[in-house]
Amino acid sequence: MKDNLKAHWENIYGTSSPEQLSWTEQKPAHSLALIQDTNTAKDSAIIDIGGGDSLLVDYLLLEGYSDITVLDISAKAIEKAQKRLGAKSEQVTWLVVDILDFTPERQYAIWHDRAVFHFLITAEQKAQYKRIAENAVAKGHMILGTFSLSGPQKCSGLPVSQYDMTALADVFKDSFAVQTHYYATHITPFQTNQDFLFADFIIINN
Repeated sequence: MKDNLKAHWENIYGTSSPEQLSWTEQKPAHSLALIQDTNTAKDSAIIDIGGGDSLLVDYLLLEGYSDITVLDISAKAIEKAQKRLGAKSEQVTWLVVDILDFTPERQYAIWHDRAVFHFLITAEQKAQYKRIAENAVAKGHMILGTFSLSGPQKCSGLPVSQYDMTALADVFKDSFAVQTHYYATHITPFQTNQDFLFADFIIINN
């Protein structure tokens, strides 16, 4: 199953340009604003879950953040990002791993995930994600961007979960507390709408 999932994403990134992928953003404005609003020091550790070929890492480097890790299941996605960044890619830690197999070797001040968590559809998957995030976030923030109740029911041919704030908070209760949240519409490169819920949590059990 996991081999099939990795193959799925390697195929997606190996055969598609950014303009052909629904989640592509020319500037990840919501993610950047939420990260900046935490007032976290620029040398604090940040991890971008499912960052792949996202431009978030480019903008974080531009803003002066200096301890950035990008994690993605797809080696091809990360290769694209490294090629795009050129020499700057050496300033970034790159991890090719399925998020549910991730064993953090350090802790992070900010855990950012736009459009990975909603691909987890079973209670077991969500609980595993929660455990990993608990181990990875050190008295810091977990920023999630996930499909809202009016968002897509599938993405890239895969089923997804949809959330309102009550349901999302319930997944992480007893470990993370919601600081702020809002709903936003992402306009895809092919001019369709995807409705998202963005939330900033802080860890409460460390």
